[in-house]
Amino acid sequence: MSLGALLHIALRALAVNKLRSALTMLGIVIGVGAVIVMIAVGAGAQARVEEQIRALGSNLLLITSGARTQGGVRLPQGSSQTLSEEDALAINQEVPDALAAPALRGGAQVVAGNANWSTQIYGTTPEYLEVREWPLASGRNFSAAEMSGAGKVCLLGATVVRELFGGADPIDQVLRIKRVPFTVIGVLETKGQSLMGSDQDDIIVVPISAARSRVLGAPAQARSRAVSTIWVKVAEGYDTKEAEQQVRLLLRQRHRLQPGADDDFSLRNLAEVMSAREASSRVLALLLAAVASVSLLVGGIGIMNIMLVSVTERTREIGLRMALGARTRDILGQFLVEAVTLSLIGGLIGVALGIAGAMAIAGFAGWRIVLSPTAVGLAVAFAFAIGVFFGFYPARRAARLNPVEALRFE
Repeated sequence: MSLGALLHIALRALAVNKLRSALTMLGIVIGVGAVIVMIAVGAGAQARVEEQIRALGSNLLLITSGARTQGGVRLPQGSSQTLSEEDALAINQEVPDALAAPALRGGAQVVAGNANWSTQIYGTTPEYLEVREWPLASGRNFSAAEMSGAGKVCLLGATVVRELFGGADPIDQVLRIKRVPFTVIGVLETKGQSLMGSDQDDIIVVPISAARSRVLGAPAQARSRAVSTIWVKVAEGYDTKEAEQQVRLLLRQRHRLQPGADDDFSLRNLAEVMSAREASSRVLALLLAAVASVSLLVGGIGIMNIMLVSVTERTREIGLRMALGARTRDILGQFLVEAVTLSLIGGLIGVALGIAGAMAIAGFAGWRIVLSPTAVGLAVAFAFAIGVFFGFYPARRAARLNPVEALRFE
């Protein structure tokens, strides 16, 4: 018997009990829809993490000042200024394939014309943009003369540009940071949110000498050339773990720390942090898909149960067809096609509901989703496989009935 004839018989048999067929498909509909929604949400979360990793930069080491003890109380990291510009210079000179940029950080109220905004001020060197892989959207970087002479120039993040200048071009405009006038010489490309959810574009970058002497620094800090953070970028293709060890050893030597003494700085390998975050996001996506797949198995069991009931109800029909010359494979194909048809129709409906559900989540909850054609195809293929797997036993049971006993069945 041809496949077309089997499909026609299957559809006619399913149409006899429409409500039962619809309830049987419900498990597959829910399963496929849940799989698509969970994969879309998980893939969206993974894509978001990948965007944040690219925004942060690659192969980064972050060095911050260490803790200190005062009056028997252990104060937090950064409470003691243990890093200096000379440390960053030593890293650039003595650690191969590494580029370091020192930074001072603080908050300030900024005024431009009639607008004002509270933002983060970064005092750093021209290398900072290269270390962070942060290109300029317009303008230029700091010059050597501006760095040595504490030039009152600045680079603006996209958020600061929007809040202070709206749609106007800020290049060559003057703004005041703590009442000190600074000229805008560049605008940074949009960076987006950090892994902690903060806005990386809400920033003003100024020469570190100007930040120390005019905006953020204290007299004692100006004399020591202390910094709060040193960013280190390791060249592509080189082991960040090896670079981390070299930087740690160099800083311990420069700070004259005895063997066995604790570091007076904190050194984090952001590449490892990013890899762990990406791996956990990938595992979460797989876990969500696996949990949703349980619904498909439940739907498959429902199909098998209903097909067994159908075989019992149609035993006399099966016996009559065998008596009229139907072969074992014809009976097997008839019930197998019925099971697969149930599963596929449910799968297609589930695809439509899953896409609609994912889009609804994106619209109402504001979550990032990624609808992959591959995921949709796999969900439909899995529904087909469920139909074949759970429909085979009832179909084989029908095909192995004895025609004589089947005709006698009441």
